[in-house]
Amino acid sequence: MNEYAKKWMRAAAVRAVKTVAQTAVATIGTAVAMGDVNWPLVLSASALAGVLSLCTSVAGLPEVEA
Repeated sequence: MNEYAKKWMRAAAVRAVKTVAQTAVATIGTAVAMGDVNWPLVLSASALAGVLSLCTSVAGLPEVEA
């Protein structure tokens, strides 16, 4: 595996983990305000956000030089 691919995978993974955490915090915060946390919803929304983040990273990551 070349150096560019390693840098890309690391940067994409960091972005995806941050996105999952942000989505979980936002979903939990909204659910608490409404009175009940639906954990399957939190997990599924967070997982979907992570997958979408990885898909978006295919378009390019400014952190990784070409």
